[in-house]
Amino acid sequence: MPRCDSPGSEWVILEADEITRLSPGRAEPPAISMGVEGQRERHTLECRSFWKAGSYKVPTSSSFILQDGLESSDFDRARVHPKFLHTNATSHKWAFGAIAELLDNAVDEICNGATFVKVDKTINMKDNSPMLLFQDDGGGMDPLGIRQCMSLGFSSKKSKTTIGQYGNGFKTSTMRLGADAIVFSCATRGSHMTMSVGLLSYTFLRRMMKDDIIVPMLDFQIQEGQVVPLVYTSLDDWDNSLKIILDWSPFSSKKELLQQFEDVGSHGTKVFIYNLWMNDDGLLELDLDDDDEDILLRDQANSGGFSRFHREIVQHHISYKLRYSLRAYASILYLRKFSNFVIILRGKPVEQINIADEMKFKKLVTYKPQVGANSEVVSVRTTIGFAKEAPVLGIFGINVYHKNRLIMPFWKVVQEGSSRGRSVLGVLEANFIEPAHDKQDFERTPLFIRLETKLRQIILDYWKNHCHLIGYQNPETKKKGSDKGSHKSGGKVQEKIHSGEHVVGISAITPQGMSSLEPVVGVAANNQDQPVLCEGSTALPSSPAQGQETTIEPSDLREDVEEIGPVDSLDSSLMEKMSEENILLFTRREELQLRNAQLIQTIEELERDLEETKRKCSQVAAELQIRRKLR
Repeated sequence: MPRCDSPGSEWVILEADEITRLSPGRAEPPAISMGVEGQRERHTLECRSFWKAGSYKVPTSSSFILQDGLESSDFDRARVHPKFLHTNATSHKWAFGAIAELLDNAVDEICNGATFVKVDKTINMKDNSPMLLFQDDGGGMDPLGIRQCMSLGFSSKKSKTTIGQYGNGFKTSTMRLGADAIVFSCATRGSHMTMSVGLLSYTFLRRMMKDDIIVPMLDFQIQEGQVVPLVYTSLDDWDNSLKIILDWSPFSSKKELLQQFEDVGSHGTKVFIYNLWMNDDGLLELDLDDDDEDILLRDQANSGGFSRFHREIVQHHISYKLRYSLRAYASILYLRKFSNFVIILRGKPVEQINIADEMKFKKLVTYKPQVGANSEVVSVRTTIGFAKEAPVLGIFGINVYHKNRLIMPFWKVVQEGSSRGRSVLGVLEANFIEPAHDKQDFERTPLFIRLETKLRQIILDYWKNHCHLIGYQNPETKKKGSDKGSHKSGGKVQEKIHSGEHVVGISAITPQGMSSLEPVVGVAANNQDQPVLCEGSTALPSSPAQGQETTIEPSDLREDVEEIGPVDSLDSSLMEKMSEENILLFTRREELQLRNAQLIQTIEELERDLEETKRKCSQVAAELQIRRKLR
């Protein structure tokens, strides 16, 4: 939801230092005249495809300077052309990234008492077209706050814990999802309650051939239980803003505008995004009809490259579903689960998922990057392990969060075609590097490149020492196991394995699972970036503080990993055979389930055909009986 993101005046988006001009006790200069050409009906753009909507001819500015009747002072400030709204929004290549920005704004309001954010589909009563609705019960925005929100590059979020920081998210996200957005916000400051409305309409600016970004706004206040206009300039300017909003928004009267505040209460924000963008086929980019409990992204579902046996399994994995399902993406969007806040998507709460809970044989690895000479020491903890579906599926990647927010899901830091690193997942929170403006990547700084290199090393080391747990064979561990002898390794198996979760692969022949209590490995960023080990030998990934961390010699690392992987001395042919049998049985089961579903469908179709045939026979018999009577 929008928050105090950026500065502006009541009409035209201003530079950051001009926001101080607006205050309830100081008159604002008259707004630029924006008269609507007659009583026109609400319009849409001639091009509804987002990636093409920015291509149109711009008239010369001189003609519009005369048309708009600018004051001489207007020549002394920079003007922002409406095309910039579209250009700015292209930073979001992915529509779900834009939705995530609006969710972030609501999450940032938790500190102001927010307990929910709703995302839903609603209908524009003027033309029966779908709209997106975002609503939260945060602190809301007062008249100054909503102008900051509608302006470019202003952010009042200075906390180290808030996600928003650039003052650009609301504008880019709303304009990425649709051509127009209208904002309703209630705020209570002390005993003073205000209600504000702001319209950010690319359609209005384009259709009226404006050469500056004009944002009409309305403010109301409660006086003696009555809703009355709050006027900063003149009543004529206020009325002009009302006229434009009614002409170009989904609402036809002031009464309808005020009705939108009824379910907001004394504080909160509601955003409608309408004239939603379409794809090249003329369909809405967001599919709002196929699933009543979700919002889907068209043209993103693709399970190519998998066998037909594995395809169904892949399509149910979160790494695949997040590409096209907003519910799946929102479920992993935040690293830590909320205690008193919920995301409500299409009327149903989103169940948060911690990716670390979807792993087996987990380890906790600590990396201490060199952020700067005068910076405080940073310690980054990475939970790493195999996907629960291993080894059947080769899903892998690191999920990188920043300030609790997912930036890079299933980031592939190792070569995709290689078997090394197969099925290895990881989760870490990297607050020491800055995300890109769309919050879908990080700035490619030397610090980020070093992180990428270190994560690759961590994954390959983990794979080398643990791949046998999911049925893969490592030549180094095989040689090491044969040198030690089967008797010694067998003893370690008994010491390290106890009953627990089911193990897929060769480790299934051991007593029903292996403990996830594994040593905590630390990787320190010294001059040579050499790995060290932390001696908290029973630290759980969910409790990184357990155990006292002390640095020991790298030579001890090998011995520790030896104990973690106790089955490496088993016969190699038996390992391969058991692994292949497990995979074949699993795929055979999926094939039989698919055939069973097809048979059930065939039976249902035959039963329908039989009923239809009986009905036709009854009709024919009745007609024959009637003909016999007529003879």
